Amino acid sequence: MSGKYLVVDKSILPPYCEKVAEAKRLVDDGTCRDVSEAVRRVGISRSTYYKYRNFVKEMSAVTYNRHAMISMMMQHEVGLLQAMLKVISNYGYSVWTINQNPPVESKANVVVTLDLGDESDDLDEMISELESLRGISRVQLLGID
Repeated sequence: MSGKYLVVDKSILPPYCEKVAEAKRLVDDGTCRDVSEAVRRVGISRSTYYKYRNFVKEMSAVTYNRHAMISMMMQHEVGLLQAMLKVISNYGYSVWTINQNPPVESKANVVVTLDLGDESDDLDEMISELESLRGISRVQLLGID
């Protein structure tokens, strides 16, 4: 197994791990004015906080951005790319990259990488809407990271 990190369900970790992350958040967002106040509030010792503070991190929208890669075949038509981008924008997703191959027989393969932000609940619905656009076919979700 390579790599330094693992993603682990917090239910198998000792309770102090989550409390260390919570104490860090309280200090970082200004809810608590110092570490002493934060550790008192979450119920851990200062030594536990200092021992684990550099090793425990919350996965949040700030520290972990989710991206989706979507591939589709598009007709080479004026305004179709704009229509596709409007659908994406209507769902609140941000386009990170667009890669388009040159058209062959008036069709081009387009791969779009989206920044999903906090939520991706509507991703399937958005893909269905893209498939329904005239001139777009073979819409596939390639992956989410």
